[in-house]
Amino acid sequence: MASKKGPALGKGLEAILGNADSDLQPNKVISSVTAELSYLPIDKIEPNPNQPRKEFDATALDELCQSIRENGVIVPITVKKEKDKYILIAGERRYRACKQAGLKQIPAYIKVATQQEIMEMALVENMQREDLNAIEIALSLKALIEECNITQEKMSERIGKNRSTITNYLRLLKLPAEIQIALRNNQISMGHARSIINVESQEKQLEILKRIIEKGLSVRQVEQIVASVKTPENTTKKTRKELPEFHKDTRFALSKRLDTKVDITRSMRGKGNITISFRNDDDFQRIIALLEGVK
Repeated sequence: MASKKGPALGKGLEAILGNADSDLQPNKVISSVTAELSYLPIDKIEPNPNQPRKEFDATALDELCQSIRENGVIVPITVKKEKDKYILIAGERRYRACKQAGLKQIPAYIKVATQQEIMEMALVENMQREDLNAIEIALSLKALIEECNITQEKMSERIGKNRSTITNYLRLLKLPAEIQIALRNNQISMGHARSIINVESQEKQLEILKRIIEKGLSVRQVEQIVASVKTPENTTKKTRKELPEFHKDTRFALSKRLDTKVDITRSMRGKGNITISFRNDDDFQRIIALLEGVK
């Protein structure tokens, strides 16, 4: 039913966050939430402003609409009552498809939940049922952490995933907008993005993005490019020139005079450093005394 999506993001929660059966435990999120099933007027329901999914595939929505016309709504949506209306927690695609199909009522579970639980349920439900892209996940995690004032550690406990995984998603939001858009549009994978983020220069990051899109580079190829950018060939040779004989002689003389290891580095422009090693505080004082005694 769903249209074709990017690699590794369209296989449900297991592909996005690892092993869903062992890692994700939705009951952690909804254990304190009560619910009852009702048929609600569809015009009394409003979308969740904190909905993680920002884009809905039109073709997939049309197909779901047709399925609902033929078979009805098989899985009820989930809402929270708020005064004289209901706020959607989970099932926005079904809600949109029902409106498109012209339905007047929709089956719904009415849950009693806190704002944090609503946000958590919306995120987990979307991750389980649809292929949220990495940026949508990152933005949802960021919103949960900031609006609910919880730590990454606490968040990892709530959704049953390692803190490192949450950190990796949040790091994506530090990438330039062009790269985030490419990731959202499935032009690159999260693996590509995680490699690019290790490059400090934004200009270099965008150059790598262009090469990925134009040449269809694999994640492994991008990792190799990133490694070469971080440690370019001949870096040491270009920044550290072979010491002239005079400096070598001076290094030897100082080492002998101070009775410790002495190192001298010199750049191509003639600037450099003298490094004197010492074993402990007493040795340091000994060396200082020797240097002060030099006339």
